[in-house]
Parts: sequence; C-alpha cells; structure tokens
Amino acid sequence: MGIAIRLLKPTTLFCTTTSIKQLKTNMMNLEILINDDIKSAMLQKDKKKLEALRAIKAALLLEKTGKDRSGDEIPKSVEMKLLQKLVKQRKEAAVIYREQGRKDLAEEDEYQAKIIAGYLPEQMDETEIETVVKRVIEETGASNVKDMGRVMGMVTKQLAGKADNRLVSGIVKKLLG
Repeated sequence: MGIAIRLLKPTTLFCTTTSIKQLKTNMMNLEILINDDIKSAMLQKDKKKLEALRAIKAALLLEKTGKDRSGDEIPKSVEMKLLQKLVKQRKEAAVIYREQGRKDLAEEDEYQAKIIAGYLPEQMDETEIETVVKRVIEETGASNVKDMGRVMGMVTKQLAGKADNRLVSGIVKKLLG
C-alpha cells in the first residue's frame, strides 16, 4: 500500500511560468489549472502563493456565478480581463502601502501580482503596441483625438490580455494628438 501512495504522488509540485503558457496553448481550462496549482502550493506549504491562487479562484467563482452567467465556462477574454484586474488591484495597493510606509504589505501584494500575472499571456512591449495602433488608425481613417474611442475599441479587442490599457491609451493619444 505504501508503494501505491508513492506512485500517486505528483512528480512536479507546481507549474512553472513556462508550463503555464504551454498548458494555455493546449486550451486547458484556467479553473482546472488554478485548482492544480492550489494543490501543489498546499503540498509545498507555500502560503503566499496559495493566497494569490485562492484570490484567483474566488474571483473566477464570483464571475461564474454572477448575474450575467448561467454557470457555464467563462470565456477566455473574460478570464484575461479578470486576471488583469486582479494584477492591477495588487499593484495599486502596493503603491498605496509604500506611500503609507507599509513595506511588508507592499511586498506581499507585489508578490501576488507577480503570481497572478504568470497566468496572463506574455505582455507586448511599447513598439509592438505602437505598430498595432498605427495599423488600426490607418484602417479606421482616424485623424484626431475625437476618434480615440473608436481606435481604442478596436485596439483593445486585438490586444485583449496582452497589453495594459493605460499604455495603449497613451500611445493612441500620442499618435492622434
């Protein structure tokens, strides 16, 4: 019986960032991935990581059981927006904690933001975003800041989860202004 237990133990205790990206390409459900990583973090007794993963799971459950959902799977685009929101919340909280002199809490939130960001697709750099924005501006025929809403709508659909909207907005303003 002891042998069977040893065989059932997982050989890898947690998913690395690279394996997360590989699993995403294989269309693995984010909820299943988070649950597996929660189990791994429990086995490792990694309380900080466990807290971040539980925050993701709680947000997914709230989204899944929300008013607008029928209990089915959450679309990938909504999952990405949710993860971006969680990362943004953690980063903003860390800034506030640093301003208040609470370095310990700031470091904890920054760590959680890093863990959550590991489940997002790789972020695009400024030059890549700028090329996408230029292409959208050409397609839409936008010429001034009044067209910013139309351009932002198209760009955010194309870059869903791959770029920070604040950065995208700044680039659109720079190119249209």
